[in-house]
Amino acid sequence: VYAFTENFMLSLSHDEVVHGKGSMLDRQPGDDWQKFAGLRLLFGYQFGLPGKKLMFMGMEFAMPGDWNHEQELPWSILADDAHRGVKQWVSAINELYRSEPALHQLDVSAAGFVWIVGDDNENSVIAFLRKGAHTLPQTGSDPKGCTLLRGDGARPVLVVCNFTPVPRSGYRLGVPEAGTWIELLSGDDMRFGGSDVLNEPLITSEVPAHGHDQSIEITVPPLAVAFFAPTE
Repeated sequence: VYAFTENFMLSLSHDEVVHGKGSMLDRQPGDDWQKFAGLRLLFGYQFGLPGKKLMFMGMEFAMPGDWNHEQELPWSILADDAHRGVKQWVSAINELYRSEPALHQLDVSAAGFVWIVGDDNENSVIAFLRKGAHTLPQTGSDPKGCTLLRGDGARPVLVVCNFTPVPRSGYRLGVPEAGTWIELLSGDDMRFGGSDVLNEPLITSEVPAHGHDQSIEITVPPLAVAFFAPTE
């Protein structure tokens, strides 16, 4: 409701992992696979939303237990595939955040965020678009006014989150541009410790959905965030 009234930092700070709270990993529900998947989901959701990101030391490789200021981080756990997968996921979403202007250009403007699905409580899936922009003064308008353009690689990015361990196949989503959409990144990729429910390139169909004239059908991976964009 008030996301764009101020400039926000989306922080997962040291307050989350001290004074007996346990780690972010410890507080995820389910078995071990679901715990690690849930943590990747949380971080992907954080990076998809508008606002600058902050993550406290050790979270990026799913450190277990409370943080202890008198000890070094348990780097040795990176020998474990699951912990190393979370670290590689955080690295990948950082790189995606840097390389896709839509994920950072309009963090402080409502013009950079559009809901696609915000009410699917039955499937626990949400989807939203992030948009980029050039800042171009408009005649007779506030000098801070901007026009949304595709230039400089500022293609829209579709962010899809599944908060259950159940994949959702044939899930239709309206998109703003016709053509081919590709999956840029998925937290369910096997290299991050996921189950490898991935999407091949998707060609839009002329089936209106969610206020758009065309749509795509995807398989929403379990306990994961997936990022999509139209091809250049």
